[in-house]
Amino acid sequence: MGSTGDFQLLCLENPLLDIQAECDDAMLQKYSLKPNDAILAEESHMPLYDDLLSRKHALIAGGAAQNTARGAQYILPADSVLYIGCVGQDEYAEKLRSACAAAGLRVEYRVDDTQPTGRCGVVITGNNRSLCTHLAAANEYKMEHLKSPKIWDLVQKAKFYYVGGFHLTVCVPAVMALAEEAAAHPDKVFIMNLSAPFIAQFFKQQLEDTSPYWDYVIGNETEVAAWAEAQGGDVKGKSVPEIAMHMAGLKKVNAGRKRTVVITQGTESTVVAVQGEEKVREYPVRTIAKEEIYDTNGAG
Repeated sequence: MGSTGDFQLLCLENPLLDIQAECDDAMLQKYSLKPNDAILAEESHMPLYDDLLSRKHALIAGGAAQNTARGAQYILPADSVLYIGCVGQDEYAEKLRSACAAAGLRVEYRVDDTQPTGRCGVVITGNNRSLCTHLAAANEYKMEHLKSPKIWDLVQKAKFYYVGGFHLTVCVPAVMALAEEAAAHPDKVFIMNLSAPFIAQFFKQQLEDTSPYWDYVIGNETEVAAWAEAQGGDVKGKSVPEIAMHMAGLKKVNAGRKRTVVITQGTESTVVAVQGEEKVREYPVRTIAKEEIYDTNGAG
């Protein structure tokens, strides 16, 4: 990216207010949560949010791609990153706007007047974190917002599109519009994050529809294992490097750009497969002492 920024990186997903609290295993058991996981809330999870608010807690601007956008803007020149999603018309949306403004991140939210801003219960147990998301307004993103003249002009000016897989539960046409815009221009890049195992398991077709457009696809070892399980056939049960090679070789719309697959594995080596190459590349991860880990959010 150039020094002027020009909002070349556009991110789309689900803006959420994280309600984060340190808890114990009893809290996980109470709501049938796993120590390290990400799920969509069901009716049985609704009391969780008040439960967390009743403890010592932190309210943090969240949503995986919004976190990615804030992090990217931190290291890129000013006015490099734009984030799109849907919020409610409430104080929590203002908290999100303020946090993003402090990070220098431009947001162009669709505002829904029927649902509150989405929230994510973040249950910290030791170094683990379990995410339980009530999408609410985040589930109300609409194609007409993306295609509105103001927003679509920003889309056309952007060079990189980053979409979190969580948005495949919300507005697939918006994801596909960005994918197709990237494929139509040789200098543009479409990046997909698998986000969580349940996306590959329960939104298989939606994810599969995006795969021919992946210039980069990012996931961790459990997410790609879930993807391979859902695909079945020869890739089911394969090792991480084998799955990476299989993903890299999938059919691609923009044949002029080789697909790159990035799979993180916590403290194990990160695996990278590039379309057309005969073997994967592995990059060791520098380990740190367990007591120095605050939590595993964003750690792959």
